[in-house]
Amino acid sequence: MSVSMPHALSVWWRNASMYRRTWKANLLPNFFEPVFYLAGIGIGVGAYIQEMGGTSYARFLAPGLVCVAAMNGASFEATYNVFVRLTWEKTYDAMLTTPVEPDDVLLGELLWALTRACIYGGAFFLVLMAFGLAPLPIALAALPAIPLAGLLFSAIGIAFTLRVTKIDFLSFYFTLFLTPLFLFSDVFFPIDERLSGGWLWVAEALPLVHPVRFARSAFAGQFGWQMLWDVAYVLVVSTLLLAFARRTIRRRLTA
Repeated sequence: MSVSMPHALSVWWRNASMYRRTWKANLLPNFFEPVFYLAGIGIGVGAYIQEMGGTSYARFLAPGLVCVAAMNGASFEATYNVFVRLTWEKTYDAMLTTPVEPDDVLLGELLWALTRACIYGGAFFLVLMAFGLAPLPIALAALPAIPLAGLLFSAIGIAFTLRVTKIDFLSFYFTLFLTPLFLFSDVFFPIDERLSGGWLWVAEALPLVHPVRFARSAFAGQFGWQMLWDVAYVLVVSTLLLAFARRTIRRRLTA
């Protein structure tokens, strides 16, 4: 890749400067969604569930919702905001009149979406600490799950957004992709106890499963080869998607 890190960081800084003006309106909706799930399901449904995965239901939900918060932060940035800058505002066209290249734009947007994921995931982790749902200090080992989820869903979101021509298609991404992931990726119930055979292999292919499982293992202090597999999955899939996104963005910005 013909990447200039200073140019990529200038793309990141441009987005960060814009975010400083609207961070309150942007942060609160996506941040409070997992908080509401934690309160409504963890406390409400948890009152009727004595134990899940060897712990209380609220503690079972906690690590998965950290990854969901990171997923939300990355996904909204890598879809709607990228689409607006690409299609309506023509921000990237203006950037290309400077020494910035398409590869710089891609890396800058990836870094900014990853930053948003870390903001949301990190803030929610602090909420868990406040509620006593993050067993310290061992829970700190789960923090890498936040950038892992951010990297993966930044790559997925950017790769998808660069292929669509209408903003309406993004609703399919959230409704038909992120929502099933949210429900069937080890967040609300242990998939290895409820799924078997081929369905378990299907679940293993779902991207959200891997950062969630990494975080839950870290919360429980269970470190093993499976965590390495989860990290490898994220890195390999993200690399493949970004390679695909690179070809697409170069074609769209230089056509």
